Amino acid sequence: MALVPAAPTAIHEGITQVDDWLGLYATIGGMKIYLGSILGAILLFAGFLIGTAILKRMLRRYAQRNPQVDQSTFYTVERLLHYLLLVIGLLWALDVAGIPMAKMTVFAGALGVGLGFGLQAIFNNFVSGLILLFDRSLKVGDFVELASGVHGHVREIRIRATLISTNDDIDILVPNSEFVTGRVVNWTLREVARRQKIPFGVAYGTDKELVKKAALEAAAAVPFTLTLDGPRAPQVWLVGFGDSSLDFQLVVWLNAEATRRVGAITAAYYWALHSAFEKYAIELPFPQRDLHVRSWVAPPSRAGRGTADSAAADGTQDNDAARSVERGIAEASAARADSPTPQDPDAR
Repeated sequence: MALVPAAPTAIHEGITQVDDWLGLYATIGGMKIYLGSILGAILLFAGFLIGTAILKRMLRRYAQRNPQVDQSTFYTVERLLHYLLLVIGLLWALDVAGIPMAKMTVFAGALGVGLGFGLQAIFNNFVSGLILLFDRSLKVGDFVELASGVHGHVREIRIRATLISTNDDIDILVPNSEFVTGRVVNWTLREVARRQKIPFGVAYGTDKELVKKAALEAAAAVPFTLTLDGPRAPQVWLVGFGDSSLDFQLVVWLNAEATRRVGAITAAYYWALHSAFEKYAIELPFPQRDLHVRSWVAPPSRAGRGTADSAAADGTQDNDAARSVERGIAEASAARADSPTPQDPDAR
């Protein structure tokens, strides 16, 4: 029974100890920063982070359930709310920590010095990201091509960089400033349909009308052609006279599904063109040269060359690469015979 009144005493002592810990402070620049205030500010800012994550998830679910709404607009609202709530949470946390905003002028000066020395690239990318969100010249889902050669779908516009996903499912992070200061080709800015030119050539002497008929049939055989009639119907242009070929272009308009897959679409049209050429026996061009012999010199005697001919009979004696591979295989086999543990072959 003597232990019963000791429990409230222990709890009271624990609360007193915790209160003493929370009352610890440090003096920085004439301000007293209490440990309790710091912990409260951290918990408050963590609550804002959790709240922004929940809000973003709710907005994304609403956009997924309502496909008729503008997805890019929802993404812009989501990012702006995220930034706004983070700024409010940070300022509130600083106030709870006991750091008045008047004292933030020193921090702003230090931040300015940091921007001048090493943070200007990060700040530039952040501002560029805000410009992209407000300007709407680049939206999530667009298919873009940069001057550096990077092309793909815009998946996210983040604080520092924009996430580009290529047709090979490779994710590339491109700094936001590159979209603002560089040349960007947005293939889906106004509309999703676009025109594609497929160059090809045929041998001289081929009937142009037959080439046109075969090319139009090839365009009709590809399911990604937008239309076969009207102003956007496929066309066949004769664009030049090559060294060995008549140069044509198959001009087609692509539908929405094909606009963002240029490489595969070009290959599909070439496949259809080749099938149509085989159907109509249209000859493909190949380089041709006329050889005029002005003199003839008898070949040197083959006497004494029997050894060299026999050495090259198997086709590998004069092949340095083949000889190197054979030497590597032999060395690896010898190493495996001398050692019980397997060793990697010497790839050359």
